Amino acid sequence: MSLQTQVMDKMKEAMKAKDTVALQALRAVKSAFLIAKTATGVQAEITADQELKIIQKQVKQRKDSAAIFIKQNRQDLADPELAEIAVLEQFLPAALSEEEIEKVVLETIAKLGASGMKDMGKVMGIVSSKLLGKADGQLISMLVKKQLMN
Repeated sequence: MSLQTQVMDKMKEAMKAKDTVALQALRAVKSAFLIAKTATGVQAEITADQELKIIQKQVKQRKDSAAIFIKQNRQDLADPELAEIAVLEQFLPAALSEEEIEKVVLETIAKLGASGMKDMGKVMGIVSSKLLGKADGQLISMLVKKQLMN
């Protein structure tokens, strides 16, 4: 079952339960899916990878907003963002630990024979595609930099 179908099913459940927070988050994702489908001008189906990226982007936007609200001592505005994150994260694969990510980074560096910051783009491309939806891009970037600088 595609993520789009799962989102629609959860939207129906949220409507029946009158869960406004979940409904708002799911409607935003549905909207992002529609925008992605029509962006090319042709209503083409979007791939599973694209669906994952859209949901990750929605989660990241909410995390950034919540961080700003917390920084400004506006917990009243941060709480709905955090609640929406919880709703959206159920569609993402389980996140890997930092150690697991570092293991993939080390394997990739060894496989490519990467030796320095000039190879960061190659390593990032491969690691990011391997860990799509399972790890935060900033964390991957930080670990790759750390390993390539050693």
